[in-house]
Amino acid sequence: MYETDRIKLVPFNREFLENEVTGYKRWFLNPLVTAQNSHGLFPKSEAEYEMFLESIDIAEAIVFAILVKQGDEIPAYVHIGNVSLQGFNWIYRSAEFAVVLGEPDFWGKGYCTEATELLLKHGFGKLNLHRIWSGTASTNVGMQRVFDKLGFQEEGIFNDGMFLNGRYVDICCYYLLDWQWSDFFQKKGRVN
Repeated sequence: MYETDRIKLVPFNREFLENEVTGYKRWFLNPLVTAQNSHGLFPKSEAEYEMFLESIDIAEAIVFAILVKQGDEIPAYVHIGNVSLQGFNWIYRSAEFAVVLGEPDFWGKGYCTEATELLLKHGFGKLNLHRIWSGTASTNVGMQRVFDKLGFQEEGIFNDGMFLNGRYVDICCYYLLDWQWSDFFQKKGRVN
């Protein structure tokens, strides 16, 4: 488990879903949440979500729930999203980063940046990855800011790579290497 003063990451799995109050299944039915990703193109039924959760394979994806601390309130944490590393290539020591913040009330408050930073620590520190990469819609300015804040480099553009809201948009691709991660945090005066 990874934690800051404001959030903690815990494994997102069936046990988590059985024991926590979460809005996970409704996130992908919310047009605000799916406006910048492909999750809303084919909404899933309850049975399809159950099949998806059964199919999560630790060799293919590591998924953490992002929980925001709510002080002494009950429940003490609110599940606002998930971060993951997926599509591992263990020979090349690389993985794709993905995130969804499903609770719009928590957008624009730095939670995505904090959760991403914790996941990068896991990927580079614990998993010994060399390269973490991701892509986002060119219209997703918030995610592009997260990448910039954490030292990701823009790698290229997939022209018209995604169909969102009735039109094609480009996908902006980003990457971060292990040595760039170390350099970035040394410059910030922090330990990674």
